[in-house]
Amino acid sequence: MNEQRQWIKRRIASGSTVWFAGAQDALSALLVDQSAFDGVFTTGFGISAALLGQPDMELYTLSENVRVVDHVANVVSKPIFADADTGYGNVLNVARTVRAFEKAGVAALSLEDQVSPKRCPAATSAPMTLSVAEAVAKIRAAVDARRDPDLLIVARTDVADAQEAMDRAARYAEAGADLIQPISRTFSSHADLVRLRETCGRPLSLQLMEGTWMAMLDRQQIESVAAFASYPIVSLFTIVHALQTNLAALAQRCGQPMGDLPCPRATMADFKHLIGWHQLEQRQAELELGRPPV
Repeated sequence: MNEQRQWIKRRIASGSTVWFAGAQDALSALLVDQSAFDGVFTTGFGISAALLGQPDMELYTLSENVRVVDHVANVVSKPIFADADTGYGNVLNVARTVRAFEKAGVAALSLEDQVSPKRCPAATSAPMTLSVAEAVAKIRAAVDARRDPDLLIVARTDVADAQEAMDRAARYAEAGADLIQPISRTFSSHADLVRLRETCGRPLSLQLMEGTWMAMLDRQQIESVAAFASYPIVSLFTIVHALQTNLAALAQRCGQPMGDLPCPRATMADFKHLIGWHQLEQRQAELELGRPPV
């Protein structure tokens, strides 16, 4: 029994929206877990950047992705929504992908209908998509592969034409997808999202990317159509900007007192509290002295 999966299904059944923030590694996931967000979205865009220092072009493998997610699952208590990219191959690969993420403990995972290797639609002008038949077969394979019916399958379509996206969404829902995820460039208004939800008969999963019209929707509009709402890369871009800013300032002060830097930093005490330093020290002492844990 996976309590996070059951919690999300109850939340969706009640008509509520689950709000996720993106994380690219265990530390950023821990920060999301300690925030007011409902869950953690493990962003492929961010994992590729943090793990490889490379763009989101499916350069990292299924094993590398799942390893990051496994590390995340080890430190968070909130539900995890995993970016499973294209499923890393054909229908057989998709089945293996679903089982690997399910074993890691995620509550939901998304699969997109791009060809493999994919290109992040936020960074490329024209992502290439599979035929409808191939994409439907992969969703069907994902649904069939899960052992826990509470694991949610989110089907994303990256086609550029709005009508084709709606048609595909309906087919993916028919194949068993629990949620449908559009990309912002395909549609242009909240009314489009309402039609998409009505067409597919499934709640939506929205990725709220800064600079897109979807990110300008208000909470009521988002919650009227979406069961999932995610800010996938805010944490990644925040870290990048803060590091660039402070490193540039620090480089000008080499050999001098550090003083204040443009972006405030956590103190050592705050960081040790965040990372659970004292709890592990206590646990180590208990084990070494043979005392049972409190």
